Amino acid sequence: MLEQLMEILEEIRPDVDFENEKQLITDGILDSFDIVSLVGALNDEFDLEIQVGDLVPDNFNSTEGMIALIEKLQDED
Repeated sequence: MLEQLMEILEEIRPDVDFENEKQLITDGILDSFDIVSLVGALNDEFDLEIQVGDLVPDNFNSTEGMIALIEKLQDED
């Protein structure tokens, strides 16, 4: 799962060190267009439906937050 996520992130923003960056939203590294692209890619890759209520900084600030969101949404299915 982490490998798939990293591939998606690197495709969207190849200039960012996602393994070490922990404040992707807070520090303004990912903008709203990046998040829209990311949500679409995550929905497709992991067969999810990320809702508006899931679009909070904690879910997208780090790879750990994104993995937690993916796992939570997969458990709900």
